[in-house]
Amino acid sequence: MGRDLDDVDRSILYLLQQDARNSTAQEIADTTGVSASTVRNRIDHLEDDGIIKGYHPEIDYEEANLPLQLTFIISAKPTKLPEFSEQIRSIQGVIDVREMLTGRRNIHVDVVGTSTSDITRITDAIHELGVEIESSEMMRRRHVQPFNHFFLQGTEDMEARADGSEDEE
Repeated sequence: MGRDLDDVDRSILYLLQQDARNSTAQEIADTTGVSASTVRNRIDHLEDDGIIKGYHPEIDYEEANLPLQLTFIISAKPTKLPEFSEQIRSIQGVIDVREMLTGRRNIHVDVVGTSTSDITRITDAIHELGVEIESSEMMRRRHVQPFNHFFLQGTEDMEARADGSEDEE
């Protein structure tokens, strides 16, 4: 099980989720009230502990001329999940594979393509593995936001969590 995070760790994670590419250690330090060297050390520890696994660009696939974005819901034998997941990830056009813990529909695969022929090629490659595509859904728009458990120390949000109260909507 992972390690407990303190307010400084959570604040660093919160700020990195907001804009890791354009956030310097000094800017994070100024916002969190600790030194830049503390921020760098904390980030190193968060990376070493596997809490921060990487820094990835958020790509607008439509702007990159990959307008078709689909999610395939697949059924596979639970004992074969790691094997199928690895094989599916090697298919050109697959951008994300999620192995589900329970249920028959246990692999969710996000794919991108420029045309229906791209999607057909990916579909055929998945079928050739011997798994069943239960459904497919075309994505209209994706909205990503930071996980709200990570909060900026010293903010009202943090103070509300500390005293156990939260704003009612």
